[in-house]
Amino acid sequence: MSDSKILAGKKALVFGVANERSLAWAIAKKLHAQGAEVGFTYLGEALERRVRPLAESVGSTFVEPCDVTSPEQVKTLFSKLRDHWGQLDTLVHSIAFANKEDLEGHFVATSKEGFLKAIEISAYSLVELTREALPLLERQGGRVVTLSYYGAEKVIPNYNVMGVAKATLEACVRYLAWDLGEKKITVNAISAGPVKTLAASGVRDFRTMLKQAAEKTPLKENITADSVGELGAYLCGPGGQHITGSTMYVDSGAHIMG
Repeated sequence: MSDSKILAGKKALVFGVANERSLAWAIAKKLHAQGAEVGFTYLGEALERRVRPLAESVGSTFVEPCDVTSPEQVKTLFSKLRDHWGQLDTLVHSIAFANKEDLEGHFVATSKEGFLKAIEISAYSLVELTREALPLLERQGGRVVTLSYYGAEKVIPNYNVMGVAKATLEACVRYLAWDLGEKKITVNAISAGPVKTLAASGVRDFRTMLKQAAEKTPLKENITADSVGELGAYLCGPGGQHITGSTMYVDSGAHIMG
């Protein structure tokens, strides 16, 4: 097996691809390039029209709907996956949501409904998906990777409830890593610098945030989606065997600055 195909024979399921600029898609491409077979999920017909062509471009044979707020859909998805592959090596979770009105104005104005929805979709879904994937993952000593952001640790204006949801997500990573460590399953988060994605467009003044981020980093430049893809693939490969419970930064060094 050549170095370029270190994931040959591996199976990866990716949640959260919205279009070709998605961080989840960047990871999926790198996994495929290293030999993994990649499956995808989508939410609704509009996203299906975007996801299917991307999935076909990497030869995917598993593309299924999944609403993570529906336990029945989640169970059905993994039942289909078990029949289709019979194994799973990697679970990539790139799912986040908050009501637009909760990403504007003051955090103190966040509604209870909006708060709980953001936590459910952005953080609890990692727990539920990992639990349902566990019978397939534990056969292989699998890898779980999710996507976070520095707003989980520091206040980012206009990130609001999503920052709280990402903080919850990172705590879930640590507790899952402890729970699943004896099964040799690793669980990690990637804290990515700002990238122009569909999700980022929901954050007010994102273009300003993007410009300021580049100016403040030690490298004086923003990252690309491919930067995230490279780290995601690394964590899913041999190099990630003993990395777990971590939040790893791909942000041109922004997190070290005061």
